[in-house]
Amino acid sequence: MSRLHLAPAALFACALSSLSTAQTPPATPPAPAEPGKAPAAAAAPASAPAAGNSGNRLDRVEVSSGPTANSRRRNSTASKIVIEREDLEKYGDVVLGDVLRRLPGVTLGGRPGRGGDIRMRGMAGTRITIDDESPPPGFAVEDLPPDQIERIEIYRAPTAATGTRSNAGTINIVLREPLQKSNHEVRVGLGWDRNEPQFDASWTRNLKGGGPNGDEFVGAISTNAAVRRFFNNVDSGNRITDTETGQVVEQNTQLGTSENQNTSVNGNGRLRWKYSDTLSFNVNPFFVFSQNEGSNQFNSEGTRFRDVHGDNDARNHSLRLSLSADYRPKMGESFTVRMGAGTSKNTRNSQRRDTMSIGGVTTERLQQDHNAVEEDQASLSGRWNLKTAQEHQWVSGLETERSQRTQVADTLVNGAPLPGLARFGNTLSTRNERFAAFTQDEWSPNKQWALYAGIRYERIATTAAASGALPETRNVSQVTSPLFHILWKPEAFPKDQVRLGLTRSYRPPNLNNLVARPVINTTYPEGPNYQTHADRAGNPDLKPELSTNVDLSLEHWLPTGGIISGTAFWKDINNLSRNQVMLETVSWDTAQRWVSRPRNMGTARMMGLEFEFKARMDELWEDAPAELQMMLLRFNAAVFKNKVQGFPGNSNRVGDQPRGSFNLGLDHRWKAWGLNFGSGFNMNYVPATREQVTETLRRDITARRQFDAYLSWSSGAVRDGINWRLSMANLMPRDAEDRSEGISINSVTQHEYLTESWSRNKTFRVISLRADMRF
Repeated sequence: MSRLHLAPAALFACALSSLSTAQTPPATPPAPAEPGKAPAAAAAPASAPAAGNSGNRLDRVEVSSGPTANSRRRNSTASKIVIEREDLEKYGDVVLGDVLRRLPGVTLGGRPGRGGDIRMRGMAGTRITIDDESPPPGFAVEDLPPDQIERIEIYRAPTAATGTRSNAGTINIVLREPLQKSNHEVRVGLGWDRNEPQFDASWTRNLKGGGPNGDEFVGAISTNAAVRRFFNNVDSGNRITDTETGQVVEQNTQLGTSENQNTSVNGNGRLRWKYSDTLSFNVNPFFVFSQNEGSNQFNSEGTRFRDVHGDNDARNHSLRLSLSADYRPKMGESFTVRMGAGTSKNTRNSQRRDTMSIGGVTTERLQQDHNAVEEDQASLSGRWNLKTAQEHQWVSGLETERSQRTQVADTLVNGAPLPGLARFGNTLSTRNERFAAFTQDEWSPNKQWALYAGIRYERIATTAAASGALPETRNVSQVTSPLFHILWKPEAFPKDQVRLGLTRSYRPPNLNNLVARPVINTTYPEGPNYQTHADRAGNPDLKPELSTNVDLSLEHWLPTGGIISGTAFWKDINNLSRNQVMLETVSWDTAQRWVSRPRNMGTARMMGLEFEFKARMDELWEDAPAELQMMLLRFNAAVFKNKVQGFPGNSNRVGDQPRGSFNLGLDHRWKAWGLNFGSGFNMNYVPATREQVTETLRRDITARRQFDAYLSWSSGAVRDGINWRLSMANLMPRDAEDRSEGISINSVTQHEYLTESWSRNKTFRVISLRADMRF
């Protein structure tokens, strides 16, 4: 009789590790695997038939000596998750954020199926690096397709070498590695997003040659081009009610559409020249060219706007070149020097033409905005690695980085500049300098324990000077971060391990938050405005957030690579930075205006639980039918709770952090009609969130639900023929709604009004068909 084995926690380690299979055991059982190492191959049965027996055929087996995603994760002292190429390609995602959304605790801010800002543990400020370096200026995650990525390393807890500049976590993107068994990789994709066409194509050229072994020069060059069109609805509005009489003073509803087209070309290279057995050089170019054009039009039902039409276009050019040298004078010791330089130029032009009706007077209004940002970046770093016979792994290094940025911004209303913004000038120059020094040691005294201790010092100085009458501003932050990690593998439970991390991290102020030029709300561009329609501006006195972190993880590894893990984390954040809306006397208007600025608001406490389950069916059900044995089950869930000090009520959350996330998925492979098939689905759910923005302003965000599925097939092995993949994202579209409600005071009459605003965003099915081949 078949038996179903459930493994809800690591306490079942002994039972799971001793499960017997229903098949006949080999004559010589395999030796038990050591923790963190691959199991030894089973010896061939003594009664194996002769090789010449024509009734038997040996399938080709490929063995890779490189580390796997599981081994990278399992052997890391600090808590991290690794996503390999197989997982990147599985769902055929064209946006990197959609790959990460299926991981525990990761949420996105955009419309389903289109990516968005990435938030680990629901927190803003997740740090993104490319090959352990800062990305080129102006880089956006949406500009890098998954086709050009080898793997993604997600660090939940910081280390001295990876950096401490994020309280949420760090995502390191490793670009394509050379593939030795084929020279070319070609991928073509065609998709539909609400019947709008999407097209992308990529090509990777793998290089190898020179030397007696043909490996003196190894490299990979990848390029990608894409054209995508998007349709969005415009459905928003606001209502103002007199709190004393209950009379609706003003109500506006905007209904319409917006369309835009994005065209992009990007590429990267990883080139390595082995000069000698001890010295090698690496060259890594990276570029992104993108252009976006769009328009929107809507009509307003109310008393303020009629026949609004807008046009915009944006262009982004980003280049980066990284050079490094690796010197290994002896076994276990290496020196690495890396230099990098990058440049970018971003321009954006927009115009909005509308008819306004204020106090019974109808006027035409044309607002034109021009924004151009040029930035140059240079970096230099050095690192020394030493592995001793006493199982110590020392890493020490220095990092320097400097960037120069110039921003030109012009706003014209009916052809004339706004007088109130004149004092800010139209040109803003900023200089950012960063220096870091770190050292860390990983020590494995035995097979059961791994200990990590590190310290990192970082200093960031930002200087800004405007062309107007404003004085030069300077912001300097310095942080020293001690870090400790412990990994314990109980001898009695070889499949289990426990991680504990005690760290300090920080989130430096964003450059735009420090020196942002005021942006005037277009709904109420003149006179009094409301909390729900505030202007935006920067704060040069902003301080970095400092976070003390505790991470505790329990992991149980199943025989063929499945995992059951649970993580609890706690963060105590000082100098919490959050956009706060306040009534101010401003220079750009005669009336007082509500202005949203980032401000340090004291402290916040955050905690959460993350659970992950991933297992093949044959790990759970020992007598599973052959056609179900390779089926992979996936489940993860996260729950977040936080409290901002100084705010009343139960909804005083850290900005935009959801209450949690949930993923359920299944992947399966099978053969039929001489083809190899793969299929799967994933369901993602993020519950509704309520946030107390100020004492009198509340924000509500509806729940997000997304269902994805894929079907893949090929006529042979991965490198033979053409491999096809049909991907379907957001199969059951649901509208997303964002509402705000608060009490505003009219700065002229000092009268209180209830202000409400809302927006409803439609979401759409995204379907794509992709083909790839290697030759």
